Amino acid sequence: MAEQIKRTVSHEDLPGAKKLKPTLIPALTEEAVGILKFINPTAVGFQGALKTLHSDFQVNEIEPSGNVVHLTDLGIDMGKSKKEKKLEQKAKEAQEFEGKTEEEIAAIKAERAQAQENEPKYQLSQEDKTELLDYISEEELNQIEQLFHTGSHMETKTSIDDKERRGKLHQLLRRAFQGKLESTTSGQNTFKIVIAKNRGNNRRGGDANVMDSMHHVDENGVINYGLGPFKPYLHFAVFKQNRDTMDVASNIAKMLRISPKTINYAGTKDRRGVTCQKFCIHRGKVLRVSALNKMKNSNFKLGSFTYEDYPLKLGDLSGNEFTITLRDVKPAVDENSNADLRAIVAQCFDSFDKHGFINYFGMQRFGSFSVPTHQLGIALLQEDWEKCVELLLSEQEVCAPATVEMRKIWKEKRDAKEAAKALPRHFVAENSILKVLSNESQDAEKKYKPHSYLKSLLAIPKNLRMMYVHAYQSYVWNLVASKRIELFGLEAQEGDLVFDEQTNETTSVDDGFEEDVAVTNTVAVKALTKDDIESGKYSIFDVVLPSPGFKIQYPTNEKLRQVYIDTMAENNLDPFNLMRKNKEFSLTGAYRTLLSKPKDLSYEIIEYKVDGKPLVRTDLELLEMNKEAANDETEKEKESSLTNRIIKYDEDAVDSSTEPKFAVVLKMKLDVSSYATMALREFMRIDTSRYAQMK
Repeated sequence: MAEQIKRTVSHEDLPGAKKLKPTLIPALTEEAVGILKFINPTAVGFQGALKTLHSDFQVNEIEPSGNVVHLTDLGIDMGKSKKEKKLEQKAKEAQEFEGKTEEEIAAIKAERAQAQENEPKYQLSQEDKTELLDYISEEELNQIEQLFHTGSHMETKTSIDDKERRGKLHQLLRRAFQGKLESTTSGQNTFKIVIAKNRGNNRRGGDANVMDSMHHVDENGVINYGLGPFKPYLHFAVFKQNRDTMDVASNIAKMLRISPKTINYAGTKDRRGVTCQKFCIHRGKVLRVSALNKMKNSNFKLGSFTYEDYPLKLGDLSGNEFTITLRDVKPAVDENSNADLRAIVAQCFDSFDKHGFINYFGMQRFGSFSVPTHQLGIALLQEDWEKCVELLLSEQEVCAPATVEMRKIWKEKRDAKEAAKALPRHFVAENSILKVLSNESQDAEKKYKPHSYLKSLLAIPKNLRMMYVHAYQSYVWNLVASKRIELFGLEAQEGDLVFDEQTNETTSVDDGFEEDVAVTNTVAVKALTKDDIESGKYSIFDVVLPSPGFKIQYPTNEKLRQVYIDTMAENNLDPFNLMRKNKEFSLTGAYRTLLSKPKDLSYEIIEYKVDGKPLVRTDLELLEMNKEAANDETEKEKESSLTNRIIKYDEDAVDSSTEPKFAVVLKMKLDVSSYATMALREFMRIDTSRYAQMK
């Protein structure tokens, strides 16, 4: 892409840079972030459109057990809601009263009201009565029964000092009167009793009452709609479309009126697509949470509820399953050639299946604008706080259109207060900086003291500012990986690093964002020896490369070790000196496998004629299509079948002269730290720079 911009803003030309207009041309090339090599030996790949529809990019989380998270139900069967019952009753009455006079209708209603008044409020069995009289007097029991006529309250004269015995009486009163009474203990250990109102929210009776109120027992004695006894954490599957994970979690918390901190998930999923993952809520009640499925226009559905004793933590997954539809697929050669599309795709797939792909950090790791995130990381590691601030605020070749006015004001006036007024609130980093600088003093050249620049950078939320230095680690890793493939190909070499299986109980991935999940495991590695290589025990798929840091071991292969030194020297940084005065900018480093090999790979080429129609069913569509199926095993087979997901249209209605188009539907499972865009890059043998803006 010759038109792509390669210009990097230098520290010296920032304040006086000429005025630049925003553009939609991608700001970064793959080359600029170290993505340089392919494994596929063929020079011919194929091109296609990605994420035309949300259903073209489907992601299902894989649990540590290996189970793929699918939407297999829409929560519990709660029966008809009060509103639905009320509407149903109104419709029934309207039909019944049709043709009757107002006097006749009034008489019928009065008769029914009288009959309802005469109905017994409860059914007290002789067994329960006998047991109650072991705790309270007969006079007190009569007073309790009178509450259903007076609607008042009463307090027993009987006092029970034993806590366990008091608890049993509370439970007995609820059971004997079918939950229509509320009882509390007074300071003198007597019992105050009233007719129950909103019993589900009553938490005044101690821990026993709280736990009991979390249960729902239906008329058949089934507890919590078949989920069994209440446990501290409610786990469930979340199916979402065109919404990111944090947005859905925040929305659920708002609708349930609970703190977002009570909602946990194992990993984050992108907005652009259809995804399914696990959530959990601390002390969640299945009835309330499942009821969210009735909300309209929420773009998410919930199902597969279970009560568990443990929460979900970030990183509690083993990867993701992808179902990706590439539309309007064509050979990546001159259109006038006679290239066989099916043969090209088959050849690319065979290489992809055999060799996997270089486990690069994808383009989205480095942002979408002229100043990539790793350049900010370099400034932070160089402890050049002014440079970092200027990179964030100055005019750029490519930037968010909503920031153009702010950048113009900053360049011309260097007035932080005025610039902040021109900036929408959702630009967190820029707003954080401008807010601090608004209260800092400037010199005659409108510059601030170094401390002021640092203070403004530290106002950026930690996860965001750490993203910058992590991006630099990713940039170095990509360059080293490219050079490793160039120098040694796909064979393990002496001095390569592998995880030391005798020391590690678990393996580690680099911490990150987007398609990464934060993992902080400390692992041991070892350098391969000549004997290791000759034993045949290790292959290229075992080789790991470190991202730079002070807690990692570098390869003992001298050529590869020198690549780290030379790469970082270009930015006046030293891979062996990454401790900083500000500890959060001190890089610890981590290990990442050089190659990633997808599992359970399959693909299909399908023909279609009409653009804009979905080609692959989502979990929700499959559920709706198969909801009448009675055989659970058949359901599971359908969920995992790629063939069943593909939608077949009746093309007879389409003009026969319309030329068919081709789509490739790829299904694969990737490890938790691998980027789907980098897998597609290798499979299709394409440049993914243009996909960087597809978030």
